Amino acid sequence: MARRYEQLFQEIKRAIREVDVHQLYQQLRSGRRPVIIDVREREEWEQGYVPGALFIPRGYLEMRIEEEVPDKSTPIYVYCAGGVRSAFAAKTLEELGYQNVYSVAGGFSAWKHAGYPFVTPRQWTREQLQRYSRHFLIPEVGEEGQAKLLDSKVLIIGAGGLGSPAALYLAAAGVGTLGIVDADVVDLSNLQRQILHTTDRVGRPKTESAREAITALNPDVEVIAHDVWLSSQTILDVIRDYDVIVNGADNFPTRYLVNDAAVLLGKPVVDGSIFRFDGQVTVYKPGEGPCYRCLYPEPPPPELAPSCDQAGVLGVLPGVIGVLQATEAIKLLLGIGEPLVGRVLLYDALAATFRELSVERDPECAACGPNSTLTVETIGQIDYQQSCILPVRQTAAD
Repeated sequence: MARRYEQLFQEIKRAIREVDVHQLYQQLRSGRRPVIIDVREREEWEQGYVPGALFIPRGYLEMRIEEEVPDKSTPIYVYCAGGVRSAFAAKTLEELGYQNVYSVAGGFSAWKHAGYPFVTPRQWTREQLQRYSRHFLIPEVGEEGQAKLLDSKVLIIGAGGLGSPAALYLAAAGVGTLGIVDADVVDLSNLQRQILHTTDRVGRPKTESAREAITALNPDVEVIAHDVWLSSQTILDVIRDYDVIVNGADNFPTRYLVNDAAVLLGKPVVDGSIFRFDGQVTVYKPGEGPCYRCLYPEPPPPELAPSCDQAGVLGVLPGVIGVLQATEAIKLLLGIGEPLVGRVLLYDALAATFRELSVERDPECAACGPNSTLTVETIGQIDYQQSCILPVRQTAAD
């Protein structure tokens, strides 16, 4: 049996193309960035891997390769621990129609012995491997993306209708730190739409209720409670350490305040709003698209923009918009897809339709334009509850 296996292995080696680890290293140094596939088992992968390698255990190769590498003319370098499994894998790939496949002789052992750099992946617990297994299967996320999510920090403004679904889905996705800003308490009228909270938590602080719900859903997530009313004196300190801001505020002073602070600190904002049966979501990313003031230089009169408390809202509507906000936040954190930068997505629940509007930066914008008057001092001097308007810069001509 052993002799028969050795004969088969030698036949396979004669039928495929091999390179050594030095040739693979030169490919990486050249900047060509070929596809590198690690066909070892997870226990081996966790000891380290070649930088940029895709982890596809040998038993899953036929199942996943066409999704990971759809172009069959792509150069592919396959390695295992010592060069045996990779040889069989290379033969399989050729039989599947891949035209430029190379088995790396000596495998990862030879790579390490040569002193070439390798990456030690994040160590996942058994529970995490199960919890995030569906993310691991997506090429755009995978283990690297999931690790990035766990290391990310998202601030959610408001634990209400929009903040509730956004927080739950970001927590479920494994965003490692969620900041929740809300100084209010849970009210019975909230429960028609604010799914973070439950009847037995009526009267408790919303941040406390949010922490309880999020921790029960995913104990990997750290919840930082900000039991404050955002003001020009507190805003910069609150948002400074977060990667993305999800804005579910229901009033104009907070929207302008968050926008100005985010522009100043270069923080992307995923903004959502709802009214009766209509909702919208967009992304304000400093330097890449318009900010909130580009679209709305000044707030409308109160009678033209009543709050949900005054006008009402369909209870399920915030779920749609909040989930879209969570989706946009994850895209920003992972650097994938096309975020809604310079685009406003409008949803009409009664007609069950989505529309998209293109929006551009305002060259005269007081916040993000070239003549912006926005500074730390400016924010600190504005009473956003009384006036959301930034001062106009005075010039010599004035």
